[in-house]
Amino acid sequence: MSARTTGGARPASVRTAFIPGSRLAGWADRFGAAHGGYQLRDDDDGLRLLAADGAEALLQPPWPADGRPGRGEDALERLASLASQPRRLGLLLARRGGYGVAVVSEGQVLASKVGSTYVQSRTAAGGQSQQRFARRRSNQADALVEAVAEQAARIFSGGLFEYVVPGGDRALAGLVLQHPALKDFAAMPRLAYLDVPDPKAAVLRKAAADSCAVRVQVTDAS
Repeated sequence: MSARTTGGARPASVRTAFIPGSRLAGWADRFGAAHGGYQLRDDDDGLRLLAADGAEALLQPPWPADGRPGRGEDALERLASLASQPRRLGLLLARRGGYGVAVVSEGQVLASKVGSTYVQSRTAAGGQSQQRFARRRSNQADALVEAVAEQAARIFSGGLFEYVVPGGDRALAGLVLQHPALKDFAAMPRLAYLDVPDPKAAVLRKAAADSCAVRVQVTDAS
């Protein structure tokens, strides 16, 4: 959970959730019941639910329409329909403590690989010790990038998909995607970054579900 401040008002509580398209209508009904009803507003950032008590929910699709818009009588139904489409994604998660790569569809893992790695944290030490530490840390990061790129190339080559979803450490994930082994995938469209802890198997499964769901940011009334 994070907070933002507007002028001199107290911070407004902001929380993020991922809601599958099949559950979006029910979630919106509960949001309306809790906040005195809402009005829909469709803008460039996504679909906004503006509640009577001042709360707000920003709903963003997991992927662009790309010529395949969702169907429905209103914007909420169309968003739910879009998020329910069975599109395939290539998931790439990398952090200092591990990695996970997968091909996913409809929130399910179709093929995957997770692994443990280790890159030391930064140190405040100086002189030659710091230089040796920096070299060791750099070597560890290079080895991690190499290992993840090799596994990602193997998993990604086994199944077709439309988008890449990076997650974890932004810098590490970016370096992995720049690796020559992934040159055929680096130019593919990328979806929203996922903030995840060290990618164990359970983390990878949750990331697979989240990557195929509507991203919802709720701001409570200040």
